[in-house]
Amino acid sequence: MRAQYKLVVGFLFFTLISNAQFTPDCRSSIPVCGDAPISGIADGRGDIDDFDPDVIRQTGCLEKGSNSSANIENNTSWYVFRALKDGTIGFDISADTDTAEWDFAVYGPDTDCASISNGTAQPVRCNYEANNTAFTGLGTNPESGQEGFSFVKGSKNTYDELLDIAEGEIYYILINNYNTNFDGDPEPFTLTFTEDVDALDCTFRDEFLGLDVNACEGDPDVVLNAFRSPVGPDVASVRWSVDYDDDGTIDNPNLATGTEYTVTSPNTGRYFVEITTASGAPPTVTDDILINFHAPPNPADIEITVLDYLVDRNKIEVLVNGTSEYEYAINGGEFQDETLFHDVPPGQNTLIVNDKYGCGQSEEIPFLVIGYPKFFTPNGDGVHDGWNVLGIEELVDAKVYIYDRYGKLLKQLGPGVTWNGMFNGKKMPESDYWFRMEYAEPEEGVIVAKTLQNHFTLKR
Repeated sequence: MRAQYKLVVGFLFFTLISNAQFTPDCRSSIPVCGDAPISGIADGRGDIDDFDPDVIRQTGCLEKGSNSSANIENNTSWYVFRALKDGTIGFDISADTDTAEWDFAVYGPDTDCASISNGTAQPVRCNYEANNTAFTGLGTNPESGQEGFSFVKGSKNTYDELLDIAEGEIYYILINNYNTNFDGDPEPFTLTFTEDVDALDCTFRDEFLGLDVNACEGDPDVVLNAFRSPVGPDVASVRWSVDYDDDGTIDNPNLATGTEYTVTSPNTGRYFVEITTASGAPPTVTDDILINFHAPPNPADIEITVLDYLVDRNKIEVLVNGTSEYEYAINGGEFQDETLFHDVPPGQNTLIVNDKYGCGQSEEIPFLVIGYPKFFTPNGDGVHDGWNVLGIEELVDAKVYIYDRYGKLLKQLGPGVTWNGMFNGKKMPESDYWFRMEYAEPEEGVIVAKTLQNHFTLKR
């Protein structure tokens, strides 16, 4: 949106900026409500790129510029709101200068910053059109009277449709100033909610430290600000404390004083603040926030257990000794949340573990499943030309005997040997063939002799 409204009183401009609350990073989004207009500013992209410019080139209608230094974000401010009850919400973003160009995106319900940043979560409302009014938002433009509709590039309509919300849902608002004011100073704006404003949960502002943060080890510091509390600058003293294990026991009750506290990687923990007001009304306000710094999966902490092998449906389970949330993929397949894998092919396989917060993934981890191929094709193409039990070398004193359907012994195999489908110099026909494997394996410290019988198919 191209703003057309200019403030000519320098003192008023300074007052708007000095009283504005803003954060340029999604992870520290400011909880807001609809009972009063919100003065905001946009000044830079913050400590981290919420959208990696080398990976994410578009989020909804917002696009990365064509030059190498461009980003989806330019000068941003992030807010978050929670629905108290079902309703319909709109909002107006009004420009407080004529040198800004305001765009926005709304994400939700119930997504998180990691999903927004990696492109999994896309905006449910979005607009970056320009026109000759000082407003953009959801609903109806109060200056032109134009109704909002789903974003259409080139429409010159800076409004999107109203948003239906349901009790308990959480939404993020990204407000972005793609233009600059040509002198490097921050640009002010006003965010005003419309329609069913009482459907927004104003107690959400009591969580002024923001929603819990999931960051990666090595990420920039997380700065906590006591001035974002509902009492604002009415502060006599501030006390910070921390529970590093988030187990209900405060590890340091006097961590720091001051209106800001900086949490550095990798100091995971639940951080608390107690603010004593100067006015005494209320006497104190408190809040807490859980900050997790996640490390990439360490192969040394990953355990692969083969639960079933030498059966028709081989099964494995993955255990990661870590505190993050992970997803798993074998043999280059799709990632899954489930730690159990069924129908794992016999022989050598690979596993990759991925941190779901975008903090990295493991290298391919090889693992072996002992089992037998259900078919082979001895046609000389180098693929499935020979047959044996895969992983037989891991068993004790293993021998395999292959028979035709009439019980005639055709071949005896051991480790490092395969059957090529021949008997006495002649190719055996397509058919099912039977095998018996005699082997031993340890059980509770004792070597136990075992036998396995089953069949496989020769295909020509």
